[in-house]
Amino acid sequence: MNLDYNDEQNMLREQIQKFCESEYDFYKREEIVKSSNDFDENVWNLFAEQGWLSMPFSEQSGGLGFGPIELSILFEEFGKALVIEPYLSTVVLSGTLLDKSTFSEKNDLIEKICTGSIHISLAYAEVDNGYDYLNPSTTLDSKFVLNGTKTLVLNGSNAEKIIVTCTNDDTLNIVVLDANTPGVSINSFSTVDGQSCSEISFENVKLDKSNIISTGNDAENLLKETINLATLCICAEAVGCMESCYHKTLEYTKGREQFGQPISGFQVLQHRMVDMFIESELAKSLLIKAMLEVNNRSDEMYKHVSALKSYVGKSGKLSAKEAVQLHGGMGVSEEMMIGHYLKKMISIDALFGNADYHLKTFS
Repeated sequence: MNLDYNDEQNMLREQIQKFCESEYDFYKREEIVKSSNDFDENVWNLFAEQGWLSMPFSEQSGGLGFGPIELSILFEEFGKALVIEPYLSTVVLSGTLLDKSTFSEKNDLIEKICTGSIHISLAYAEVDNGYDYLNPSTTLDSKFVLNGTKTLVLNGSNAEKIIVTCTNDDTLNIVVLDANTPGVSINSFSTVDGQSCSEISFENVKLDKSNIISTGNDAENLLKETINLATLCICAEAVGCMESCYHKTLEYTKGREQFGQPISGFQVLQHRMVDMFIESELAKSLLIKAMLEVNNRSDEMYKHVSALKSYVGKSGKLSAKEAVQLHGGMGVSEEMMIGHYLKKMISIDALFGNADYHLKTFS
C-alpha cells in the first residue's frame, strides 16, 4: 500500500495553503462570519477559478475526476484556515449525490456548481429521527405532494435548489425542487462555529416525476455513500484543526513567559502538548487509512470512516480544549483563532453522528 501523496496531490495542497494564507486569513473569515451573506461571493468565484468546485465530479459530468484523497487534502487545509464557505453542502453533499445518480438533469446542475453560479442544499436530517437518515418522516404521496420538516440544512438560506429525502409507501425517495416553490418555508440560524443552517418545512408542495432523483435501494445506496464521503471530509477538516491547535499552542507557549522563562519549558505543559501531538498524529493515520478505503470502495469503507469519526469526535474536542486552556484567557478571546477551533470541533462531532454513535456503528 502506497501511503505517499503523488506530485499532483502535493501541488494541490500547496495551492490551497497559499490561497488560504493570501486570500483567507482569520480576519477575512471573521468579516464573512459577521456579515449577513454567510459566505463571500468573491471567494466562492475564486474557488471556481481554481477548479476546486469541479474536483469531485466525473469527467463525463464536466468535473476534474478527483476522488476522496484530493477532497481530504482540501478539507484538511480548510480545517487549518477555518474556511466557512459552503463547500460541503453544495459540492460534496449535493453535487456528488447528483453526480453518482442517473438523474436526467444532473449535468446541467453540476455545470452550474462548477462555475459557482448555483448553491444546492441536501435536506436529509429530521428532529425526531436522530441519525437515521434512511427512514425519513417527510412524505411524498401518490400524487407527488411533499410534506414534512427538515432540520440542520447546511447553507439552506442561500440554496436555489433543495435535494430532499422522503418516503413514498415506505420506500426512500430523493427529490430535487426549487427553493422558492410554493409551500416551502425556510427558517435560518447559525451553528456554534458560524455556519449558515436552516430548518425547512414543506407543506403540500406539488411536484411531479421529473423531480425524482432516485428511489428504493438505489436511493439508499446513494445517500449512504454521499453521507459517508461527507463524513470523511469533515474528519479531514478536524485533522487540520487538530494540527493547527498543536502548532499554534506550541508557538504561543514559546513566547509567553512566567517566572522569567517561556512556559513551554514547564514540564507539565510539555506533557500536555505532547499528548496533543500524539492525538493529532493518530487522527492523521486513521484519516489516511479511511480515505484509502473510500478511494478503493472497499467493503469496509463505512467501518473505517466510522472509526475515524468516533476518534476525532472525542480526541479533537480534547485537543482543542487543551489548546484553549494553555492559551489562558486569550484562548477564549474572539480575536484569536484558537477558541474558534474548539467551536469547529464541537460542530464536527455533532454532524453526521457523534463519537458515541459511530463507536457503536463500527464496533
